[in-house]
Amino acid sequence: MASTDPFQFREFEDENLLESDRDVTISIEDVKAEKPKSSADFTPADDDPLSSDDKTELLSGQKKSTPFWTFEYYQNFFDIETHHVKERIIGSMVPWPRKNFIRVYLRQNPDLYGPFWICTTLVFAIAISGNISKFLVNLGKPNYLYTPEFRKVTIAATAIFTYAWLVPLALWGFLFWRNNKVMSLVSYSFMETVCAYGYSLAIYIPAVVLWILPYEWLRWCSIVVALCLSGSVLVMTFWPAVRDDHPKIIIAVLSAIVVLNVLLAVGCKIYFFSTPDPILKSAAVTSAAKVLPTT
Repeated sequence: MASTDPFQFREFEDENLLESDRDVTISIEDVKAEKPKSSADFTPADDDPLSSDDKTELLSGQKKSTPFWTFEYYQNFFDIETHHVKERIIGSMVPWPRKNFIRVYLRQNPDLYGPFWICTTLVFAIAISGNISKFLVNLGKPNYLYTPEFRKVTIAATAIFTYAWLVPLALWGFLFWRNNKVMSLVSYSFMETVCAYGYSLAIYIPAVVLWILPYEWLRWCSIVVALCLSGSVLVMTFWPAVRDDHPKIIIAVLSAIVVLNVLLAVGCKIYFFSTPDPILKSAAVTSAAKVLPTT
C-alpha cells in the first residue's frame, strides 16, 4: 500500500471557496471608518450634574460671590479647620511686636465660628464662676442660704455680645469714613474687625476661671494681665489703619479701644464677682412666710 507523505502539498477540492472571496477588497479608509470610538469622542450629556459656573469655579479656585442675605454667605464664615482656630486663639493671647493679627492669622479669611464660641463660652464662664465664687465666699456662715442667680447668664450675654458686635461695627464705620478722607490708610472689612475682637476675648476665659478663688489680689492681677494681652493685640492690629491719620485721631481711636476693653473687664469683675451681703436664713424664711397665704 502506497504510503502518503503528510508533508506533501495537497490542493483543495473545493475551489469555490477562493473564488467567492476573490472580489472582496479591504481598504485603509474602511478600517478607519470602522474604528471604535474612544472616550474623547463622546460629548457630555445635557444632564451633567455640574453646571458651567461650578466647573469654572472649581478650575479657577475662586469662590462664587453670594448675597449677604442668603444662608450660603454666612456659611462660608463657619467653614474653617480646627487647627486654624487654635492658631488664631494662641495668636490673640500672645501678642508679638510688629505682628498684625489680621494680616498674619486671618489672611483675608475671617471666620465667625471662633468668635461665636469664644463669646458663648465666656458668657457661661462668667455666670457660672460668679455663682460659684459667691457660694465659696459665704461658705461656712451659719445663716447663709445659697440662691443661684440665673439672670447673670442673660446679663453676661448682653454685655459680651454687645461688645463683640457693636464696638467693631462702630470702629469699622469710623475707619471706613476716615479711609475715604485719607486714601493712604489701611482698610479692614467688617468681618475682619469682628473676628479680631472676638478672638481678643479668648484670654478672659482662663482669667474668669481664676476669679472663682476668693482672693481679690489674684482677681485684679488676672484682670491686669488679660487687659494687657488683649489690649496689645487690638492696638497692634488697628495701628496700621490709623498710623497715617491725624495725631488727634490716632490718640482718640486707640484710647477708645483700650478704654472700652477696660470697662468690659472691670465691669464684669465688679458686677459678677463683688461680695454683697449674704442672704440670711431667718430673713429668707420671714420673707417666704409673708408671701404664703394664711389659712
